[in-house]
Amino acid sequence: HFYDDGLTTFLAGEPPQEPPEELRTDQFPQTIVESWEELRDYKYDTNVATATATATVNKNGDEAKTEEASSAKKPKKTKSPPPAAADAAADTTEEGDAAAVIDISKLDIRVGQITKAWEHPEADKLFCEEIDLGEEGGPRQIASGLKAYYSVDDLVGRKVLVLANLKARKLVGFPSHGMVLCAASNDDDDDVNGNKKVQFIDPPEGAKVGERVMVEGYDNGEPATENQVIKKKMLEAIFPDLRTNGDGVATYKGVPLTTSAGPCR
Repeated sequence: HFYDDGLTTFLAGEPPQEPPEELRTDQFPQTIVESWEELRDYKYDTNVATATATATVNKNGDEAKTEEASSAKKPKKTKSPPPAAADAAADTTEEGDAAAVIDISKLDIRVGQITKAWEHPEADKLFCEEIDLGEEGGPRQIASGLKAYYSVDDLVGRKVLVLANLKARKLVGFPSHGMVLCAASNDDDDDVNGNKKVQFIDPPEGAKVGERVMVEGYDNGEPATENQVIKKKMLEAIFPDLRTNGDGVATYKGVPLTTSAGPCR
């Protein structure tokens, strides 16, 4: 159907026709309408119209409320990583901090006192010791390969230096948690049979059990963790610079290992 809106009549010189009456509405007839005239004269049921309009408003309102509720939803909470992932992240950070500087400050060397000692029943070279480090958990058990150099009587009551931040491990079945520090002779100073001379590094008189041994110029905060010492191979990096000087004083790169009572030798 082509709807010209009176254009054809105007071009033919005829007076323009009145536009047809607008019969479109938002309402629907409730009966069948068969002619234009019948539609023009149709009487709509106002109750039905009102109900339809109300239903439309309610529907739109519901949609609006739904959209509003959706937009008002709270943002999702950020989930924390699982404990294993958190622990792994902590280990990574910890290792990164330790890698910055590896020196004597990473070792936790403490003054300890041997309270009990006995020969390992299954190992020819080992002593088993209980060493007081002033810890709340009581003395530590530590195994030392010193039977060739000392007797049990030499050990009990003696103050020693203990490397405390080492992981516990079993030595011939004995759980050992730490290491006592000793000095060994150079090849030129071995005895006539070629055996090395091994001696404890002794803290000075007056050193307190449990106090940390320090080295001036290497005060870099807290020592490394037991895991860091192993993973970063810190002993391999630090031990070559631990030596005794001409006076028998234990040093790190020439600087004495000291306690509150003086140097260790």
